[in-house]
Amino acid sequence: MDPREPQPEFNTAAGASFRTTHWSLILNAADSQSPDCAIALNTLCRTYWYPLYSFVRRQGRPPHDAQDITQEFFARLLKLNSLRAVARDKGRFRTFLLTSMKNFLCDVADKANTAKRGGGLVPISLDQQDAEHRYNSELSESLAPDKLFDHRWALTVLNNALQQLKSEFTTPTHQAQFNTLKQFLSNEAKPGAYEEIAPTLSMTPRAVAMAVCRFRQPYFDLIRNEVAATVVHPSNIDLEVDYLLQVIGQ
Repeated sequence: MDPREPQPEFNTAAGASFRTTHWSLILNAADSQSPDCAIALNTLCRTYWYPLYSFVRRQGRPPHDAQDITQEFFARLLKLNSLRAVARDKGRFRTFLLTSMKNFLCDVADKANTAKRGGGLVPISLDQQDAEHRYNSELSESLAPDKLFDHRWALTVLNNALQQLKSEFTTPTHQAQFNTLKQFLSNEAKPGAYEEIAPTLSMTPRAVAMAVCRFRQPYFDLIRNEVAATVVHPSNIDLEVDYLLQVIGQ
């Protein structure tokens, strides 16, 4: 790689407004009178649907049941204005959703009691077959439902941050570099790893190490932005980040 080639400029400053925007999204979704409710609900479902789906599946529900229950969960959550409980002076959105889903499952005795699941819900763009494929392909047998939910939540946060970082790489050279180095963003490289991939990037091992370091800071900034959207107090951001990274490492 030509060192004279301009490097991507990472724009993570959006995090300052992202937290407010996301909380507004949640509050708008809770307000049935909001003209943006449909859009807010769709975005909310697309973001948090899969971790909840995995949790329900791990409870022993079949795929179609899990999909219906998850959709009904979001529909009732909004119908009852339950999202208003996520006040700015309380907890984490992650734990709120999990606790709410547990309570909801207690009310779902059988499929006959939820014959109208998903009524009025904005269609979720996440393909149910894709979700089931992901569920079956990911290691989950050894995880309790709560741990599985947290693990899928953590993966969602990290993947969202990774996709945002990827969007900063606009040239083919930078994209190839990103695709090769992204494996080192969350994990330390094994001995000799940089030496092994350096020739494929036309870089020295030292240059590879420097590139990884350069990418890590904006990556973790983006992770913090994602987490900031799901906690109330700024003091909880780093605690939540540390917890999610710990969950991934288990």
